[in-house]
Amino acid sequence: MNDRIAEIKRRAAKRRKQRQNQLPKRNNPGPAQHIMRDEERYGGSGYSSYESGPDGNGGHPLFNKELFLFKILASAILVLVVAIMFQNPSGVFEKPRQFVSKTMEQSFQFAAFTNWYEEKFGKSLALLPLPNNSAQPQVNPDDFVLPASGRVFESFEVNGQGVMVETMAHSNVEAMNGGFVSFVGVKEDTGKTVIIQHADNSYTWYGQLGEVEVKLYDYIETGDVLGKTTVLEDGSKGMFYFAIQKDNEFIDPMQVISFE
Repeated sequence: MNDRIAEIKRRAAKRRKQRQNQLPKRNNPGPAQHIMRDEERYGGSGYSSYESGPDGNGGHPLFNKELFLFKILASAILVLVVAIMFQNPSGVFEKPRQFVSKTMEQSFQFAAFTNWYEEKFGKSLALLPLPNNSAQPQVNPDDFVLPASGRVFESFEVNGQGVMVETMAHSNVEAMNGGFVSFVGVKEDTGKTVIIQHADNSYTWYGQLGEVEVKLYDYIETGDVLGKTTVLEDGSKGMFYFAIQKDNEFIDPMQVISFE
């Protein structure tokens, strides 16, 4: 019996030795190998870090350098295209110019925000310093300036938007109130036009100009010259268009200021 038991043990030991010889030889596992087996057990492929990045080349795992550079390039191209549209007086770009201007007016009321900023912090908000005499004027009807002396020959009731004013030839057209230039260009109904955005979210329109002397987003003080009137064919008189817009509606300018 003892010989039988000993024989069974020898055979079992032999089988174990054969199985071990059939397994591939490997070194004793170190700490890194233990970590790898734990990750594989839970479906991972290795620990990542901010130093290595998702592509192994360094950088934050949530930051895509190629996408970031593409966005910068696309933004620069967009700014360049908009600048070309506003610098080129061609009528081909009129509708795109109107779209950009309307979007800027509705999305960001720059004049109103600037006025609020100065009231809160007592300092002008500007990318470049404004002149010392360019403080925002208080909105007071008594401080309004007549754009140009003349007589109204087409009243507000004719078109429901503005008035046509007859003046001396080559007269200057001045800003009724201070603000920022929100539009400079040619409109179908009013020709060469300048629109000023004021701190109370109102707008004044100066159209049918013969010359324009301001640029888009210029800061304008009350009484600053915006341009000159259109000269009539006989050269004896000038004319320009004037309108006041508040809350997307036009109001009769004669209720605010008198040309007579």
